[in-house]
Amino acid sequence: MSEFTCGVDEVGRGPLAGPVVAAAVILDPRRPIVGLDDSKKLTEKRREALYEEIRDKALAWSLGRAEVEEIDRINILQASLLAMQRAVAGLAISPRHALVDGNRLPELPCSAEAIVGGDGRVACISAASIIAKVSRDREMVSLDARYPGYGLARHKGYPTRAHLDALKARGVTDIHRRSFGPVRRLLEAGE
Repeated sequence: MSEFTCGVDEVGRGPLAGPVVAAAVILDPRRPIVGLDDSKKLTEKRREALYEEIRDKALAWSLGRAEVEEIDRINILQASLLAMQRAVAGLAISPRHALVDGNRLPELPCSAEAIVGGDGRVACISAASIIAKVSRDREMVSLDARYPGYGLARHKGYPTRAHLDALKARGVTDIHRRSFGPVRRLLEAGE
């Protein structure tokens, strides 16, 4: 059964910019991966190493995402669930069961269970957490080159003081979530 259980997690619910990214991972019980944990508890170097190992050893893995326009249209919770659905749908092996980090479940073509704190307790969810975080972080570094001056490579789009100051000084870009309070207030103020 475990071969056909996928772990699902998302990253990027809190940022003011960029997509929300989810991953689904089916681990291979014959090829264990040591050191899996909640991606937020790992150093960047450790996450990067585990990312490569997961991609190499997993039976299947997939990314799903929801873009800024979708986040603004349907809200961040629904966009997160949509990204998770897309991640599971993209798996090369159809899972029989999904273990999803958090307390909400997306509609999936298999049975599913929500596990609060699962990214730190369930290996396949930890793996999904790592795949999603490294993938989104890399994308934000790439966006930093396209949108210089916002500090995206450093804060990954989260509402840090530096990001808020850059938004005020430089304005809102097309990768910023217009439905999020700080961005919406700037737009309403005509900045």
